[in-house]
Amino acid sequence: MKAIAYYASLPISDAKALQDIELPEPVPGPRDLLVEVKAISVNPVDTKVRQNVAPENGAANVLGWDVAGVVKAVGSEVTLFKAGDKVFYAGSIARAGGNSELHTVDERIVGHMPKSLGFAEAAALPLTAITAWELLFERLQIREGKTAEGQSLLIVGAAGGVGSILTQLAKQLTGLKVIGTASREQTRDWVKELGADLVIDHSQPLSEELKRAGIDQVTHVASLTQTDQHLDQLVEALAPQGKLALIDDPKSLDVSKLKRKSLSLHWEFMYTRSLFETPDMIEQHKLLNRVAELIDAETLKTTVGEHFGVINAANLRRAHELLESGKAKGKIVLESF
Repeated sequence: MKAIAYYASLPISDAKALQDIELPEPVPGPRDLLVEVKAISVNPVDTKVRQNVAPENGAANVLGWDVAGVVKAVGSEVTLFKAGDKVFYAGSIARAGGNSELHTVDERIVGHMPKSLGFAEAAALPLTAITAWELLFERLQIREGKTAEGQSLLIVGAAGGVGSILTQLAKQLTGLKVIGTASREQTRDWVKELGADLVIDHSQPLSEELKRAGIDQVTHVASLTQTDQHLDQLVEALAPQGKLALIDDPKSLDVSKLKRKSLSLHWEFMYTRSLFETPDMIEQHKLLNRVAELIDAETLKTTVGEHFGVINAANLRRAHELLESGKAKGKIVLESF
């Protein structure tokens, strides 16, 4: 089967950073689906793994943790899907990625694809939807409905992949006042289109930007990028006993700054359930099905930013380069081999 892989951690400008190769077809385990990959999307985790995880003993490392496709075969213990089902999922970082014609994945982290979307539009959703859902409803413990009225959520990096779906979830499913950050006119317009009540500029001091907008403090913060750079401003912006959630990888984080206000810190890593095969791993199957229902009901919309064409090494290198620039809007998708 066709696949895109790397053999050494190289700059994305190097033609060998990602290569077109041939691999044997994977064999599904008892709870696995064998999926014919129709479309993929690219996430910052792809670039981080490529840059920092060198393959062992000359092996090919396949990236890709966002897939939409069709079930070709199922393992002996599969109960949730059958051959022919259209599915979407983010996979497990402990296994080979989905940048290949065929891919195996545990059924407990797979959802039925939205009926109203094509494969490319569906591939944009799983990883970011899981991350945003878990961050909002499980880490920050916001409840669906209007119980959060009078409370507010500041989303730092609202125009990115996770921010694009988190903005929608918070606005459509909760009573929170949603404040997004974006620094360019194009991304500010995008965040407004997604439903944010207010958009401020994260290239300026955030607490000052909020005060200029008439907001003294917020009750919740979702810091999706550059948390170490913004930490002092986030602590100042948060109300006493507020909650800070993050998904990025700051080199250092002085949590003692949170003490005076009794702020709580929450980390979201959407691979935790699949990596440790937690007892509640099937929750990701359930939430992806719920996201599909919300898409089909037109409560949420896909977050495709750019379509980079067919799935091959050259197009994936372009996608990685754009993500590494920090200028991506929404999700980058690729479709068919």
